[in-house]
Amino acid sequence: MKYSAKAPALLLLEDGTVFHGKSAGFQGIATGELCFNTGMTGYQEIFTDPSYHGQLMVMASVHIGNYGIKNDESESAKIHISGLICRNLSTYTSRYNADMSVQDFLNGQNIVTITDVDTRAIVRHVRAKGAMNAIISNTETDLDVLMKMLKATPSMEGLELSSRVSTDKVYEWGEKDAPYRIAVLDVGVKYNTLRNLAARACYVKVFPWNTSFSEMQQWQPDGYLISNGPGDPSVMQEVVKTVKAILDTKTPLFGICMGHQLLAEACGLKTFKMHHGHRGINHPVKNIITGHCEITSQNHGFAVNIEDIDKHPEVQISHINLNDHSVEGIRVPAYNAFSVQYHPEAGPGPHDSHYLFDDFLKLVHQYAGSSAVVQ
Repeated sequence: MKYSAKAPALLLLEDGTVFHGKSAGFQGIATGELCFNTGMTGYQEIFTDPSYHGQLMVMASVHIGNYGIKNDESESAKIHISGLICRNLSTYTSRYNADMSVQDFLNGQNIVTITDVDTRAIVRHVRAKGAMNAIISNTETDLDVLMKMLKATPSMEGLELSSRVSTDKVYEWGEKDAPYRIAVLDVGVKYNTLRNLAARACYVKVFPWNTSFSEMQQWQPDGYLISNGPGDPSVMQEVVKTVKAILDTKTPLFGICMGHQLLAEACGLKTFKMHHGHRGINHPVKNIITGHCEITSQNHGFAVNIEDIDKHPEVQISHINLNDHSVEGIRVPAYNAFSVQYHPEAGPGPHDSHYLFDDFLKLVHQYAGSSAVVQ
């Protein structure tokens, strides 16, 4: 539990590649899946995004920490990355209303950090070789010992992590007298999703990841939102059953990231682990219904199998990634459901996709005003 600034540190990848750098403070060892984020800003939101639970984060931007940490800009109650890899970590904070430096933020939550490494080389390596587990250490330097520890680290594929990040009790967000009631199934929800709903006249109740449909339905919500979250969606079959039960009522449903994947699984589509995933705030996506393109915030290592959609005519592709043509959104009109793979709440990221919350509320309004829809 000691801090040791600029002590030697190393990063070991499961393929044997080693990078040597310096420790940013907290002494220890951290393991997890190695991934990278290309965003030039928004590091606080990234660190506190529950979808990053169990991952070592490589920040592609050279300078991290310049504007410090502001408490009300976190996306959850704590840091979720298991460790941080960056080129330069700034101990100087340029923003006058920052609450602390990023180093104090990381050290205060015992996050092992390695700096002074060539993050460009690491990113290029992951892009070429694919996502893999890795280990950071500023205490143990024996590579054989570290490799043994690394081999004991579970693969992200087949791993259920929502139970580690979801709320353990129901809580509320927004004004109780708001006209719409939205039930959020928390498989790793970000605060900005709740903020966006509350800003659109919604009273939100957030339920733990393993809440049954019947328990949520007792609250009589006008719509459901299935949140983002970490891990492999294919192993969350109990949650998939809950999503199926929601679909059967035809109550409006909106899925984000993991929620998108769970909706796909509920419709009979398969998900798969990507080569290295999408993580950043500059990913181009085309809305093929409107023809408009948007710059999106993304964080996912799994995706929906596009070939499966042809086998399920009730499911329509609504959005496509312009870089690799992967599925970025689906609609299931017969069940008043839709989802996107990216993050319309934009925390961090551009606001191009905020309209999706408006689309959801329009659907909720139509549903709430229709007596013809089966409850």
